[in-house]
Amino acid sequence: MKVVIIGQGGHSKVIHDLVSSNQDMEVIGYLDDKYNNFNNIDGMYVGPIKSTKKLVEYFEDIKFVVGIGDNHIRKSIVQRMALPNEKYMTIVHPTACFSPSAQIGCGSVIMPNAVINASTRIGHHSIINTGSVIEHDNHIDNFVHISPNATLTGSVQIEEGVHVGAGATIIPNVRIGEWSIIGAGATVINHIPANCTAVGTPAKVKMKEGDRLVQ
Repeated sequence: MKVVIIGQGGHSKVIHDLVSSNQDMEVIGYLDDKYNNFNNIDGMYVGPIKSTKKLVEYFEDIKFVVGIGDNHIRKSIVQRMALPNEKYMTIVHPTACFSPSAQIGCGSVIMPNAVINASTRIGHHSIINTGSVIEHDNHIDNFVHISPNATLTGSVQIEEGVHVGAGATIIPNVRIGEWSIIGAGATVINHIPANCTAVGTPAKVKMKEGDRLVQ
């Protein structure tokens, strides 16, 4: 399977390694708006993101994956590309433990040594990063980023665009509202509203109020 990575920053390097770990996949190009023109350089296609249409014309079986860690940017790029879901590659690293009863959406990636347990559902274009643990019956929506070594215990609901920081822990049956951020190392024991930042142990919500950060 021919795969093109969207974005060419630090996260895309990890995505490249993830693709290369699967023997039936091959990276054939990078698209990033730092390029002005579409070219083939030493067998690798490069060009601006709008070049997706050309590559779809060249290769019938081509797939894309957005190699950008920022949830907002990843969503905006997917919207710009306007490709059907089947054109996005879903990738699970061979060392990940992925339950047969778990489900994963298009364009999502599961990094090395992640654990995805029974009946968990993962949406489209989400990142389950290295060594994270997603226990049974979790629901993770689209454009989510679960950072390395984070732990989501049973029946956690993560809404669209949430970023869970490295090493954070979320106890069972907690809901994290859309586009909220859970700080690194936080312990979440209560529901978190949408568009908030929660930090600390136990995690406390901080929200922007004018120019003043309140707790």
